[in-house]
Amino acid sequence: MSDLPCRFQPRLHLQTLTRGDGVLGLRPGGLFGPRGGNVTVASIDWTYQVAHGLTWETPAPVTLMTVAPAASQELQDEHGQRWLIQRDLAAEAAALELILSHGMHALHEGAIQWRGVALSNLPASLWSLVQEEHFSDFWADVVPLLQQQGWRIVVSPGFAHESVNVDAWRLIVSPVSGEVLGKEPASAIPQQAVRQLANLGGLRAAGRGAGWLITLGVEIEGERCDLLPMLTDLMRRDARWLDLQKIAQIDAKAVISLRMPGGRRVNAPATTLKLIMSAMLDLLTDPRRKQGVLKASAWDACRIDELGQQLADGTSLGAWRYLPDTGLRSLAQRLRAAGTPPSIAPPNGLGIQLRAYQLHGVAWLQYLRAQGLGGILADDMGLGKTAQVLAHILLEKQAGRLDCPALVVLPTSLVFNWQAEAQRIAPGLRVLALQGEQRHHDFARMAQYDLILTTYALVWRDLDALLSQSFHLLILDEAQITKNPTAQAARAVRRLRARHRLCMTGTPLENHLGELWSQFHFLMPGFLGEARSFTRWWRKPIEENGDLARAQLLAARVRPFLLRRRKAEVATELPPRTDAIKLLRFEAGQRDLYESVRVAADKQVRELLKRRGVNTTQISIMDVLLKLRQVCCDPRLLRAEERVTSIVPVESAKIAMLRDMLPALLEQGRRVLVFSQFTSMLSLIAVELDDLQLPYSSLTGAVQASRRAEVVRAFQDGEVALMLVSLKAGGVGLNLTAADTVILVDPWWNPAVEEQAIARAHRIGQQQPVVVYKLIIEGSIEERIQHLQQRKAVLAEGILGSDAGLAPKFGEAELADLLSPLRVG
Repeated sequence: MSDLPCRFQPRLHLQTLTRGDGVLGLRPGGLFGPRGGNVTVASIDWTYQVAHGLTWETPAPVTLMTVAPAASQELQDEHGQRWLIQRDLAAEAAALELILSHGMHALHEGAIQWRGVALSNLPASLWSLVQEEHFSDFWADVVPLLQQQGWRIVVSPGFAHESVNVDAWRLIVSPVSGEVLGKEPASAIPQQAVRQLANLGGLRAAGRGAGWLITLGVEIEGERCDLLPMLTDLMRRDARWLDLQKIAQIDAKAVISLRMPGGRRVNAPATTLKLIMSAMLDLLTDPRRKQGVLKASAWDACRIDELGQQLADGTSLGAWRYLPDTGLRSLAQRLRAAGTPPSIAPPNGLGIQLRAYQLHGVAWLQYLRAQGLGGILADDMGLGKTAQVLAHILLEKQAGRLDCPALVVLPTSLVFNWQAEAQRIAPGLRVLALQGEQRHHDFARMAQYDLILTTYALVWRDLDALLSQSFHLLILDEAQITKNPTAQAARAVRRLRARHRLCMTGTPLENHLGELWSQFHFLMPGFLGEARSFTRWWRKPIEENGDLARAQLLAARVRPFLLRRRKAEVATELPPRTDAIKLLRFEAGQRDLYESVRVAADKQVRELLKRRGVNTTQISIMDVLLKLRQVCCDPRLLRAEERVTSIVPVESAKIAMLRDMLPALLEQGRRVLVFSQFTSMLSLIAVELDDLQLPYSSLTGAVQASRRAEVVRAFQDGEVALMLVSLKAGGVGLNLTAADTVILVDPWWNPAVEEQAIARAHRIGQQQPVVVYKLIIEGSIEERIQHLQQRKAVLAEGILGSDAGLAPKFGEAELADLLSPLRVG
């Protein structure tokens, strides 16, 4: 008897026994519990392929504890010749251990309950999994593994757990009842909210309580099934689908195995699932979501409609049926239209000519008002946000809609700038600033005005009075100040009654995304969810993990409600340089000191003019006026003996403005030059910068000539973004084209001197538009310098320059105007 070579192969045969086969179920016993209806069983055999067309097979043992089988097996071919094969007992044991490790167990005797006689063709030894629904996972996950290990898989017709393909997809949106295939929605939307959305009226109210139910469905072998539980299960099994960045990395050509309730597997193309999950992941993972219900708010209209259109238009995504609600489709179209609002004409009586981008901004504000939406006007500093808002208010008045005032809440330092801008740009508006003790008498007169100005410092103190008045518009200037939603001012502005709300800020984000959430919480509560869920879903992934995909999703969500133009984007509409005057007002101590110095200066000048006349007193006049300019910058610039000991200045208005202004500019990526004639003023600014931990360089007369080039190089190369420059050291002869922002802390009488300083940045080689800010104390000598520059440029030439010999001759009338009492309001 000769040995024959052979090859071992384990075989797994799967079949599902049904009632049609006479099966009633599975009797409990051992590891198996009772099972009614279909029963899937398996048979496991060891097969050997032998030469000469011979085969040999035997049922696998039901346990590893079986008595060791014979190592050889005798065979006889059709001619009667006997052969001997050597069994691979080690491979048999490994195969048995593998199948047992994947949950397959031998059924106990009499396990299958028959209606009558058992099927005659069943093997004696049957196997199964402890639960019927486990076979879908076994088929999807284990069978491919067994095949890789060399197993032969045999499946009888009618096997119930093979993976099936999706025949068609469905996305259904309904404001009344979601077509949640196979079950009723867990909740319905109030009919009042439904009517609000159908009418597409006040969207802020609609967004708070109403929304749509979203149904994602698939059709499989003619049966409609809910996709939502399959997606929930997928996220539980595969953490990649919880991360937008990882979703983006999944191969679009891959086939993803979904699991239906009951265990059946469904093959779905990754490209379709990636679109769905990328658009709706936050909705699917919202911890507040009720079981079996997917709800979208009015603010989700754009992305839901865009998803539906993407899926319906995708030729490679299979059969799709998108059934949008007409209200959602209309709302989505209107929200998308915010990016391209209808053109408008500027209001009559506007004191300036709006540039193209500014007129677009006004049209955007008008469109938001027409749709009942809030928004953030977030143009770069210096692009005229105030002008755009004033034009918007003036249009509202001329259209007859401003039947109650517009209220602007702003930093104290900007009140006077708003008053001046309103007078210059929209002189037809009646403006009331609520300030000082006088404001208590003004509350009763608010309804008589078109525009009311109050400050963040006062709005919460005056809340009761402000709540007594309804407002047509409620506008927050420098809205990032409300970044702490629990602060008194932030809580107060949310309580005010207004038809429409707007935010203005050049820095919608200073430190973190929570500031953006706070602004939208004021504009449209609920738009970005609750603070805790916003932190979990948006802030941490974006800020801590650098999740760009999620950042893009957030940007798309806020895009209809935020208009931001940077200087570079509107450069074709901007002049080569934009000048902006920041009008500031003294605090009480600084104002009193100014008046004391002014009275003494006025007396001194009168005596000089009486004794020596105008022509011979120019240097003395400059010295007197210099003291007033120093008080305007910071009272500490005066020599100690020149101060009035009974007056203790509260704070420098210019230092306070720079403390707010410089961090915001640097946060935007600006490169800033700060000019002053007084090196002592630059030293005081430097102290504030140290306290704010803002890096800077200085270029004053104290810098050695050998270091000047290095200081300039460091600024030009971007090693530092802020430079303090004195007129004497850096006013002429330097190329500082890395700068795009110039701040003139104190004005010069001679406009040419100002131009020389500005020309350090605004010159050949400059690639960016330059914004120039001039800090001017309202009603003081500084503002009168501005007026004199406009009326009589030659007269003002050189008085405060470094060369007193350039001082012009001017008359007593001009001096009297310069030394007149502080004029405010």
